[in-house]
Parts: sequence; structure tokens; C-alpha cells
Amino acid sequence: MADFLAVAVTSVWGVLSYIGPFLFVLGLVIFVHEYGHYIVGRWCGVGIDAFSLGFGPKLIGWRDKRGTEWKLAAIPLGGYVKFRGDLNAASMPDDEAAAAMSKEDRALALQFKPVWQRAAIVAAGPIANFILAIVIFSGTLMVYGRYEVAPVVGVVEPNSPAARAGVLAGDRILTINGTKVETFEALRNAVSGADNDTMEIEVARNRVVVPLTLQTSVVEQKTPFGMMRSRMLGVRSSANPEDRQLREFGPGEAVVAGSVQVVDVIRQSIRFLGRLLTGREHVDQLSGPIKIAEVSGKVAESGGFVSLLSLAALVSVSIGFINLLPIPILDGGHLAFYAYEALFGRPLTRRRQEMFFRIGFALVIALMAFSVINDIVQKIK
Repeated sequence: MADFLAVAVTSVWGVLSYIGPFLFVLGLVIFVHEYGHYIVGRWCGVGIDAFSLGFGPKLIGWRDKRGTEWKLAAIPLGGYVKFRGDLNAASMPDDEAAAAMSKEDRALALQFKPVWQRAAIVAAGPIANFILAIVIFSGTLMVYGRYEVAPVVGVVEPNSPAARAGVLAGDRILTINGTKVETFEALRNAVSGADNDTMEIEVARNRVVVPLTLQTSVVEQKTPFGMMRSRMLGVRSSANPEDRQLREFGPGEAVVAGSVQVVDVIRQSIRFLGRLLTGREHVDQLSGPIKIAEVSGKVAESGGFVSLLSLAALVSVSIGFINLLPIPILDGGHLAFYAYEALFGRPLTRRRQEMFFRIGFALVIALMAFSVINDIVQKIK
């Protein structure tokens, strides 16, 4: 009986150790995203009926003096801001309600605001995600700095692309395809994100610049996010302390470096999406809430709160990027509708909007279902 209780307590604690960090990461990212919509909506004079963190049944809530209901819902996989005149959480206009609105209510309704204001309100969510990531990245850099490793080769793996091209231990990588390389991390990112198998590099060897041509290979690696496929050179960084230094950042430098990190994550996301659509990547690399929960728990356990914040920054950029995709029901779909309206001087017909919303809803649900199933399959493997 004691053994059973010990196993039960350990299992429950293991689940809770994942749920807590997961809810922190996802809750922070979703709240900031929705607050971006909320605050810009307020600035534009739009009435706001509800701000919900989560979907489904309300757990707790209250109503502020402006009439906005703030609530925490049971399903923590998203959130929404319901503006005056919205039919639902997807911000579809309520035509019947609009027809019965008074002049005062029409002045507060989202659908009667100028198109540029509606676009600003929609874009504010993803932008808030990017700002959150910049704040976290830059704050971490200001407080802790960053260890930067020189792009000096310490070990060349046998039979690797680097070995076949003639790269030697002690070589310093100067350029890849004409782009200057300053750190080993930049070297790794340049190689893993390359679109072509062939890469032209320059190395410094005994004070002589040596040009080399490599044929990279794609390898699978097991990561916390599942199996990832990326190009590898087959080299390891130098262990010489002289090739490693702690770089400290002032406020301005940290903000610039944090912004660069956000841009790099977006660029990698665009590359991955492009390779996915062209069949060069596999859909089994998509991660869902189960995998994010697992990673959140492991990160919190091994790296502490700062590492968990860094994970939140990465998730925030990903959520912002995904929401900008031109899929109806997502922010990018709304922006596409507004772009059409601005270009042609009239909104898309309500019937077509509803049709596109249904298609977008089906796509999002299918993607979520697939990602959950994929998480389970990868867990079983």
C-alpha cells in the first residue's frame, strides 16, 4: 500500500510539475497577445464586452467599470477579446445587432471603425507577442550577458561533410556562401537553415584564407520538441577558453540583440514553413500542446525560471508568426479581409467572409488535432 501511494504521489507531482510551467508559458503568451488587441481597441475607442483567457466555461470573472467582463475559462489553449458588435470570439460582425444599434453604440462598434483602425487592432496581438519576446531576450542579455564561442573548429567528425571537404581542427570559419560568420552559433544557424546542399565556405588556416566547397547532409536529431531534421557540417566548437568569452550588453545593445533574435526566429519559421509546403520537411515535426507542456516542465526543472522565460519568448514569437498567416479566423485572415476592403473600397461580402471563416476554422481544428495526435505518437516512440 505504501509503495502504491508513493508511486501515485510521484505521478501526480510529475503531472503538476508539467502543468504549472505549461500554464505559465501559455498563459503569459496568450494574455499578452490578447492584451495587445485590447489596449489598441481601447485607444481606438472601441467598446470591449469581454476579455477571456481560455475558452469554454467560465471559472472566475469580474466586470470592470467600463463594462468589460474579465474572465478565466476552463480550456487554456487560447483566448479572445470580444469587441462591441462582434458576433463571436472570432470577431465576425453581428449584422442583426448592428441594425438595431443606437448611434452611441455604433460609435463604439468595431465594424464601424475606419479600416486602418480595425487593422491596427488586429495586428496589435502578434506585435505584442514580438514585443514580449524582445523584452525577455533583451532583459536576459542585460542581466546575464551571453557567452559567445568563436567559429573555430575543435573537432571534425569522421566521414562528415566537413571532413570530406577538407576542414581541419583549428580552422576558423570566416564566411558561408559569402556571409561573414562571427560566432559558432551563427555558423550552426547558417548551416541548419540553408536551402541548398552545396555550401561555399572560407576558413583561416595558418593565416591563410582557404576556400572550400561542402556537400552538406540532412540528419535527424532527437530534441525536446521531437525529431528535427537539419543540415550538419560535422564539426564541434573549440574547447580553448580563449575562443569563449562572456559578452555584456548595455540597454541599447540588448534591445538590438533581442530584436535580432526575434527576427531570426521568424526567419527560421518562414524557412521551415516554405520547406514544409514544398515537401522538404515532414509534418511530424509540428509540436502541439502536449509537447509544449512536456518541454515547459523539463525546462523549468533543469534551467529554472530564466530558462522558462526564454521558452516563453520563443513560444510568443511562434504564436505571433502563426497568427499573421493569412488564414481566416486568425489575425492574418482578418488583415487579408481589411486589405481587400482598403484596395477595392468595399468589404468582402458577408457570405464569402462566413465561407472563408468556416474553412479557416476547419483548418485550425485539423491542425490542432494533428499536432495533438503527433505529440502522442512521438511520445509513444
